[in-house]
Amino acid sequence: MKRIHFTVVLSLLFSALSFSQSAIIRGVILDEGHSPIEGVNITTNTGEGTATNKNGFYELKVPYDVEVTVVFTHVSHKRIEQKFNLKNGQEIEYNPVMLIEFEQIATVVINTNTRQSVDGVTSISPQMIRTIKGAQPGVENILKTLPGVNISNELSTQYSVRGGNFDENLVYVNEIEVYRPFLIRSGNQEGLSFVNTDMVHNVDFSAGGFQAKYGDKLASVLDITYRNPVDFGIRADLSLLGGSVTAETISKDGKFSGIAGVRYRDNSLLLNSLETEGNVEPVFADAQTYLTYRFSSKFHLNFLGNISLNKYNFQPNNRQTNFGTLEDPVALLVFYEGQEKDQYKTYFGAFKANYFVNDDLTLKLVTSAYHTTEQEYFDILAQYRLGEINTNIGDENLGDVEFSEGIGSQLTHARNDLDAFIVNAEHRGDYKIDKESTIEWSVKYTNEDIRDRLMEYEMIDSAGFSIRPPRFNQPNYQPYESFSGPITAFENIRALNRVQINRMQAFAQYSRRTDWNGHEVFYNAGVRSHSWNVSGDNISNSKTQTVVSPRGQFAIKPNWDKDMLFRVAAGIYYQPPFYRELRDSSGTVQPNVKAQKSFHVVLGNEYSFEMWERPFKLVTEAYYKGMTDVNPYTLENVRVRYSAKNNAEAYAYGLDLRLNGEFVPGTESWFSFGYLKTEENIDNRGFIARPTDQRLKFGALFQDYVPNMPDLKMYLNLVYNTGVPGGSPSYADPYIYQLRLRDYRRADLGISYQIINSEKTYNSKWKKSFRELAIGFEIYNMFNNQNAITNTWVRDVYSKRQFAIPNYLTPRVFNVRLSARF
Repeated sequence: MKRIHFTVVLSLLFSALSFSQSAIIRGVILDEGHSPIEGVNITTNTGEGTATNKNGFYELKVPYDVEVTVVFTHVSHKRIEQKFNLKNGQEIEYNPVMLIEFEQIATVVINTNTRQSVDGVTSISPQMIRTIKGAQPGVENILKTLPGVNISNELSTQYSVRGGNFDENLVYVNEIEVYRPFLIRSGNQEGLSFVNTDMVHNVDFSAGGFQAKYGDKLASVLDITYRNPVDFGIRADLSLLGGSVTAETISKDGKFSGIAGVRYRDNSLLLNSLETEGNVEPVFADAQTYLTYRFSSKFHLNFLGNISLNKYNFQPNNRQTNFGTLEDPVALLVFYEGQEKDQYKTYFGAFKANYFVNDDLTLKLVTSAYHTTEQEYFDILAQYRLGEINTNIGDENLGDVEFSEGIGSQLTHARNDLDAFIVNAEHRGDYKIDKESTIEWSVKYTNEDIRDRLMEYEMIDSAGFSIRPPRFNQPNYQPYESFSGPITAFENIRALNRVQINRMQAFAQYSRRTDWNGHEVFYNAGVRSHSWNVSGDNISNSKTQTVVSPRGQFAIKPNWDKDMLFRVAAGIYYQPPFYRELRDSSGTVQPNVKAQKSFHVVLGNEYSFEMWERPFKLVTEAYYKGMTDVNPYTLENVRVRYSAKNNAEAYAYGLDLRLNGEFVPGTESWFSFGYLKTEENIDNRGFIARPTDQRLKFGALFQDYVPNMPDLKMYLNLVYNTGVPGGSPSYADPYIYQLRLRDYRRADLGISYQIINSEKTYNSKWKKSFRELAIGFEIYNMFNNQNAITNTWVRDVYSKRQFAIPNYLTPRVFNVRLSARF
């Protein structure tokens, strides 16, 4: 399944993304008595300047995607300096307080981006993402603390949002959609997130009710912007889980700039802590580059490239899991033979050309290609004993299984290969009608070429009897009549698919910000269209399908003494099926699967206030989703398998709360709470909980430092999720079994010491070589909670019962980290 594509050529080229024309900083400058200061001079290192009026108000236009230093000076007040690096068209409020008698240590109030607030977007600081590491190596480590986002597997970077599954989330890097591997079924096989956090300039996240420009998915949007460098620099990070090196540069004339990163990760530290012992080699590596060449002030050419290689080799030896009660302890002891070899190679390249016709009109052309070759090979024989444990303290056989209540074996086999090649060509544009109004549009063509071979089976033997498939229809009247039927595998899937999907997408949207009776008002209206057709071997009855999605947003910021913003968003959201959604549980492609349809309503409120003379914000969102033509699925670990029948309807509603601010001066922390209920009705049998029915969610991200030693810092990452359905056997009828997994509880602690800080001067020669240098250690799962991702089901030959034995995730693990910037 090998082929040569121009992605190999793309991955060797360098050119990068665009930088926009301008952004706006505005605000009011106050003195210690909260009175406006007139005549404050405001200048930048890039040549812009202005001054405050008699009301202390100013507005400053600065270049986009360039680090700009803004200086505030006044004859009777202390000087203030603040650095900004804003996105294209971004508008922020910055309201410093200028002091007279004391040295100005830090700026005081930065109100959140108004544009992001009205859009319903959560912005996450890139510095926070780089500082707060975790078992999940990327932005997902921060996302899991947000309300409405569920990650109950620290080995996985996949997440579900407000009742959706892993396939319902959009991910963009510089307006270019990125993809995940197809065949991964376990978090153990995952390594690196696509997003390289050392290259990130901005992170925006929307959990629902997003605009028409963001595409066709049912759950969320993660919008990443990689940065354009302003000087030369190198950043390195090393830990027991791997390392990364990122370099950036810019030419003397400023026309060329580039950033590139190499990452390596070895999850042995985490996987060797699991109950299943064996030889494991999880190696994950990638190389990314993001380059920009500015041919002129009007034309910029950009390139985003990525090559990744993930290998997961596993040869299990044994496992023992103790469960039951103190009075009646039971143990599962498993011995293994065989091995698993998985490999995922992906190549991604994208060009983006930006033509700035004038200050109001920008035209873009984006082309990208994604090629993945994946293999999933394993032959594993597991022989188990289920029995009583020796609990005699002092006995040399303490903890061993003494008396077997059940014995059996399981043989699993797979030879799965997938080769996917996806090409996109898109024209985008935006036109600023006036200062308040903007029109955006896009036309996009996509071709998906998938070659898939699916060959896997499972044989189960319990107490000497081969277990037949759960839906085996041949009657068995033993012991009254002898059974002469064939020995049948418990599960047997064989399929060979060659599929092509052609898509045409388009959107247009209008945004306007205006004033209504002294109140700030923002509204957005847009519509998307998506047509697709499925063709391929043995597919003859496919038809072209088209869906249209109208969406709208409205926000108002009343002219009140309290800083409040109210927001409502509503629209029709479709999810046209991707290849995995077309493939049913037997591996057969169903070409006429419809797009899942959802009606979204989101009501939001943001309340900004001061507490302890520091800024805080409370964000509240209530939402409802009504879904039809739902494609039911089963979820096992991170593997999603669809019925491909559109035979269900569903709903989801909930409430998300997040309080963030400076609980400790100079740091940002937040606490979040989420309530969710999502159910589905399959074949009109009644509503039951969906696999992602995450009822309650608590998350916290807290940062602190030692007052007398501000370079000694800590972070605490807390997550509590109630259990989701998934404790039942994968073959069980969900209307009979709705067993939930245990609650997910996790606390990660990190402590670091900043040996070298860029804001300080050092006489030592070796210290002068560094801009930053920090060392620290981390404790993952600090309280050693036993979290389970699935259950293994075994039979007791005496009582004829089945036991659910939890498959635990990682226990407490220690890590050491060294970070440097040159």
